[in-house]
Amino acid sequence: MKDLDAFRRWLAGINDLMNAMSVLNWDARVTMPPGGGETRARQLGTLAEVIRERFSSDTTHRLLDAAEKEVATLPDDAYKVRELRQAREALGVLARVPPELSAELVRLGSVAQPIWAEAKANKDFVRFAPSLEKMVSLTRELAEAIGYDAHPYDALLKQYEPGMTAAGLNTLFTELRGSLLPLLKRIQGSPARAPTHIFDQTFPKALQRAFALNIAEQFGFDPNRGRVDESHHPFEISFTRNDVRMTTRYNERYLPGAIFGLFHETGHALYEQNVDPSLTRTVLATDLLGMYAVGGTSFGLHESQSRLWENMVGRSLTFWQNHFGALQATFPDQLSGVDAETFYHAVNDVKPSLIRVEADEVTYNLHIMLRTELELGLMDGTIAVRELPEVWNAKMQDYLGLTPPDDSAGVLQDIHWSHGHIGTFPTYTLGNVMAAQFLEAAKAQVPGLTASLKAADYAPLREWLTENLYRHGRAYTAAELLRRSTGGTLDAGPFTSYLNDKYEALYPER
Repeated sequence: MKDLDAFRRWLAGINDLMNAMSVLNWDARVTMPPGGGETRARQLGTLAEVIRERFSSDTTHRLLDAAEKEVATLPDDAYKVRELRQAREALGVLARVPPELSAELVRLGSVAQPIWAEAKANKDFVRFAPSLEKMVSLTRELAEAIGYDAHPYDALLKQYEPGMTAAGLNTLFTELRGSLLPLLKRIQGSPARAPTHIFDQTFPKALQRAFALNIAEQFGFDPNRGRVDESHHPFEISFTRNDVRMTTRYNERYLPGAIFGLFHETGHALYEQNVDPSLTRTVLATDLLGMYAVGGTSFGLHESQSRLWENMVGRSLTFWQNHFGALQATFPDQLSGVDAETFYHAVNDVKPSLIRVEADEVTYNLHIMLRTELELGLMDGTIAVRELPEVWNAKMQDYLGLTPPDDSAGVLQDIHWSHGHIGTFPTYTLGNVMAAQFLEAAKAQVPGLTASLKAADYAPLREWLTENLYRHGRAYTAAELLRRSTGGTLDAGPFTSYLNDKYEALYPER
């Protein structure tokens, strides 16, 4: 197909430019000196303009027109049809978004990130507020340009979780609250307490890294096509399937943080490293609207993999029965006298906490609901940026019975708003829900999967996920992948059942 091939060659160059942007973003968050923010912002803004001009050009339209005619007789679910359809849809959105708005969002994201980091370090929301006010204003403009029917938040969700709406989130969150709050109340009434005192020691950073990276490789992470670094906030980013970067952060007085942080990012990395090689540099490995070279079809689908590997595998009793010996050998003095079951209970401590990334599985989604409600208010104008610390603290007290002592432990704790990623938080909960559905389906479809996990053999699970999810890149929506792999639609049932079964055993009633 010569016309399709010509279109792909053209888009491959655009993908390369997006990868260059990703490299600069990675560097800004990992190794760039603090003084480099302003000039880095200009570099990213220039690249964003070049990418947009190239993608929106007459050449793209001409090549796409010809390629669409060439694949007109192919079935609807064919990769070739899907990549051209996604390109066409992206062109439609970009035609509605002023180029200067896109460039300014990229520029502001780069400038705002170090300001956020400084404000967080100094516990000073006022320092970050002007940048956030500008970001919210620009994001409202973006929502209006993209278009929506019911709520401006719906326009933002189109970028991160196509098919989801504010109304759909409200329905899902209402169902989850109906299960999570009674479970939390039951746990708080249980006499059982997790032995978290075992973490009140010093765990050297280098040893934490060595253990966590070894597990990442056992899960299937290929270090020849990836690397691990340190950053203020853990993240994963890819520059094609052959260069996938992860970061985590270390606290020598809190062992679980870095370990589970890296397990989490490994789930993202496995997704990227296992995209079909034939999709490299194509539309199906390129987020044309977000300007990222990324294989995952949606943020929620991507998050389902980080939560699956971090929690449903990495926090399971089976996992620690297999791997606690290695951890104990890594920290023989600190973990002397501790056994696998004790450690398992310690890393599954359920206790309302201030910090989202350190929250347990039961309370985590309450953090997400809080942030989503704030974002909804920011977008429809019912909450002003200057009111955020007060509203945040009130909602924390309402949901979790806690009041942050300062802005760093409260409204400033997440990096997302500094990058303009308003609309991404609900995808974490969507990921939790989908993760349980995928794991349930894998256990039903793969003979002996439970036995494999008990033997610390992660290949069968990874291969099922690769076959059903990873290899497809962005070819199918999250809803389509759910239907193809599980036979159903988004369903909170498997997730709430998983939580109830696990935590009722850990926290029996009196």
